[in-house]
Amino acid sequence: MRDLPLLASAVQRNCDISDARHAGDYGLCTYLLKMREFYRWENKLPFSRKLPKDQLGEWLTDRERLWDGLEEDEFRSLPLEAAEVHPFEAEVANQALLPRGLVYSAGYGRLRKPMFFLADLQRVEERSGFTVLVSACEHAREMSAPPAMLQGRTIFLRQESLRRYLWEKVEEWQWRKLDNPMGRALANYGFAADPDAALARMAENEAETMILHEVGEARAGEMLGEAWSGWFASSVPARSEPFVRAVRDLLADCLSTLPGLLSEPNVPALHFYFATFDAPRRQLFPQAMEAYEHFVRTGMNDRLVRVAQEGAERWLAAARSLIGLEADVLEAALRCFLVETAAPGVVSRL
Repeated sequence: MRDLPLLASAVQRNCDISDARHAGDYGLCTYLLKMREFYRWENKLPFSRKLPKDQLGEWLTDRERLWDGLEEDEFRSLPLEAAEVHPFEAEVANQALLPRGLVYSAGYGRLRKPMFFLADLQRVEERSGFTVLVSACEHAREMSAPPAMLQGRTIFLRQESLRRYLWEKVEEWQWRKLDNPMGRALANYGFAADPDAALARMAENEAETMILHEVGEARAGEMLGEAWSGWFASSVPARSEPFVRAVRDLLADCLSTLPGLLSEPNVPALHFYFATFDAPRRQLFPQAMEAYEHFVRTGMNDRLVRVAQEGAERWLAAARSLIGLEADVLEAALRCFLVETAAPGVVSRL
């Protein structure tokens, strides 16, 4: 595309504006990890290269100084060949970009952070009634780069971001090398023998998990309807959002992700799934972790199958019960969920 540098510059500026407004939403450790990988991407450094401490520190200072001047800026329109397009009209933009081998996405992530990216289109797939747009080299992105996203009936799978996300998890584990789900996942992929080949195998396999989850998100959306989306966008306070998102994530995973991973089963991906089973999901659904530990001890996945089946009904009912609740009542409902699952020390924080 002749005007790719101009388009990439506009998308990157929108990414920078979003980061300027929302970088403070992350805890310090998460922020620093994301910025390390953002630096690696921007400077096109291989995963195996140790990041230069002094240059990284200078870059971080410069980036934060840039953000200081962008918070109040408006998002830019996309300069496409036929006309300028509003930055959130991704479907319109892709009508022009996909035939030219590019893919663009715009939407909202956690804590309603605007998210944009522009990348080379690798291939298009059809899965379970959804269009999957698989991208490769990324020309513009933010400090946070989710490997997969769902917009309407389209799933965006970002191969470059997926590899970076996986490498970030590998590095975290290597600092302490614990005998835990992540260690089991990496052993199954063969990281000890050949890290580069193992990362390639891992990215290919974990891409399926990402697609399964997004299909589950779509199915959950169909079951919950527009009422969930409108309520979530307008009424859920930031303090409750991680647990509300976890309820829907658990529904999506019990509908699609876990059944998909258990159908064969996909052992490395199962280990990685539970390695990334974040705190809100663990606290709401300890039965899933217990079933996983049973699988590790015995090699039998019967409890995981049962947990997924029961969870699909449980989390659908739970999600429906939350729709429309005001902040105080919502927090009380979430406390009830946590009390029911006996998650000590968590209820008081809501």
